[in-house]
Amino acid sequence: MPSFSGSRHNKPRALQRKLKILYKPLAHCHPFTLQLLNWVVTVASVLFCLLMLPTRFVGMELLGIGPNWLLIWVVSWSVKRSFWEGMLAGIVLGLLQDAMTSPHPTHVITLGCVGGLTSLLQKPRFIQEDFISIALIVFVMAVVAETIFGLELTWMNNADGGQSLRKMEYIWSYYQRVSLASAILSSLWAPVFYYPLNLWWQKIKLLEQG
Repeated sequence: MPSFSGSRHNKPRALQRKLKILYKPLAHCHPFTLQLLNWVVTVASVLFCLLMLPTRFVGMELLGIGPNWLLIWVVSWSVKRSFWEGMLAGIVLGLLQDAMTSPHPTHVITLGCVGGLTSLLQKPRFIQEDFISIALIVFVMAVVAETIFGLELTWMNNADGGQSLRKMEYIWSYYQRVSLASAILSSLWAPVFYYPLNLWWQKIKLLEQG
């Protein structure tokens, strides 16, 4: 099965050179310090995504919808990790999003499924880690997440005996617009977020193994 088009050799070398300069002092750090620093960067990236969720800048909005930053983070984390690591990350970020918005319907199921499904695509014969591949994965996962969320809303409507304001026609009409806008914006911004974060995780892993 052919992989998505693109090559790893097309990655910006200027950013790689700058990051190598920053990584040199890390080679002399204690393993515990590296692990602690890695957790700080990882948690900071999650907080960044949480802060960006309600933010709307010029060029980051389509039909009133912004990028799904938490979904981008889950894909970035899960693409090179196991199924359970990806799903667990999705569940944790889903709980955080529920805390910021509403737990009904919950985001735990959507992001948990995204994390698990993304981890299943980590085989080299399916994907190559370039900008195009990551953008395509995020696009598909955004559609999957919005579909699951729409199904949750439909189930809630049926559970209320169909008397809720969330009528089925409105739900799926709204879903079509939201899923497309979210998928387009998320896939456009995903490589910008994924590349430096993934490069950091790769370097820390190499340093810990060395």
